[in-house]
Amino acid sequence: MKTSYFSLFIVALITSTTIQAQTKTSISKRDVLKRIQENNISLKISEQNYQQAHADYKQTNALFLPNITASHTGIVTSNPLMAFGSKLNQEILTQADFNPDLLNNPKRTQNFATKIEVQQPLVNLDGIYQRKAAKTKMEATNLQTQRTQEYLLLEVEKAYMQLQLAHKGVSVLEKALKAAEANQQMAENSFKQGYLQRADVLAVEVRVTEVKNQLQTAKSNVKNASNYLSFLMNEEQNNIYEPSDSLQVNLTNQLADITISENRSDIKAMELASEAYQKMHKADKMDFLPRLNAFGSYELYDDKIFNADASGYVVGAQLTWDIFKGSKRYGKAQKSKAQYEKSRLEYEQYKSKSQLELNNTKRLLTDAEEQLKLTELALQQSEEALRIRKNRFKEGLEKTSDLLTAETQYAQKQLEYYQTIYQYNYTKAYLDFLTKE
Repeated sequence: MKTSYFSLFIVALITSTTIQAQTKTSISKRDVLKRIQENNISLKISEQNYQQAHADYKQTNALFLPNITASHTGIVTSNPLMAFGSKLNQEILTQADFNPDLLNNPKRTQNFATKIEVQQPLVNLDGIYQRKAAKTKMEATNLQTQRTQEYLLLEVEKAYMQLQLAHKGVSVLEKALKAAEANQQMAENSFKQGYLQRADVLAVEVRVTEVKNQLQTAKSNVKNASNYLSFLMNEEQNNIYEPSDSLQVNLTNQLADITISENRSDIKAMELASEAYQKMHKADKMDFLPRLNAFGSYELYDDKIFNADASGYVVGAQLTWDIFKGSKRYGKAQKSKAQYEKSRLEYEQYKSKSQLELNNTKRLLTDAEEQLKLTELALQQSEEALRIRKNRFKEGLEKTSDLLTAETQYAQKQLEYYQTIYQYNYTKAYLDFLTKE
């Protein structure tokens, strides 16, 4: 018996915890947008992509800035050439060091050298075009980040409208359930008075069960929509959200003048990406030209560590020209040219596909607007038909099946009407997304 009480206590505790965890929270679209801008992971990933491209561009500063290195090297040698050179660098050679026996068989000699070396690029034409390509890629990535933000705005519109639609579905079905239960009570009373048969009462009970099942599904839709909003906002998926903004029709202007702009962020990004490939191809062609670099070093020598009794410097310039490196450079240039041509074709295809999407969306919006008028009219007609059948049913002039059919049709028309509002508003939002500059 104690075990049974303990089990009941655990079940009650878990149920209470679940109810507390899934709290209902009112939320506006503005709040959702704010939280997404602060916490959305996709947005943070796109920002890191931009930071990566920016870092790649900063690396090309090496084309203009010097490369400076410092080193301290210590050696011990009995190699004749190294020993003689070390003493020469240390400026400690004497007349006795030119003794052939000492030159051929030197004593153990140690040398410590501190060296500061500077390399300065002067003329590297391929590097200049690589830098231009990196900058263009960075700008394209920035536009892609902007497009990600625009897409998230569209996704917020969709997710929030789904939440609104789900709550509308619950509201409609709760009213339908109350009406069905009232009809059930009325049918049972009529059955007791002998006005109805048992089959009519069972038909009403079946209707009540159907509405309960539909209501359960609608409540699950609310949870699903709330969880998706939580996912977009990068929050724990425990809250059940209630929209503070109502689901309303947002009528649009004329569609005739709406066009795709080539300044739209994603289209412009693809154009810049194609330009980046073009500049990389030019850089590969410039790789055939010579490079001019300056260099210099300052050196300190001694036979003791971290001392500097002798010093010297070297300054110069170097012109290098890789005349032939097999067929590597030719193949690299051909590859970059193919990449550029491919990106240019993809850009043209993307513009054409975007125009196709715009045309389809225009037609969908026109169809949705017409459907909105028809579903609103059908809703009004079904509501009036239900009112008439209810009055006739109370007077015993209407069949139970006809009343149930009218109730079912009215609930369906309400759901269809709200679904049409959602479809119209989302299509309009998607049209704005396609035409945004």
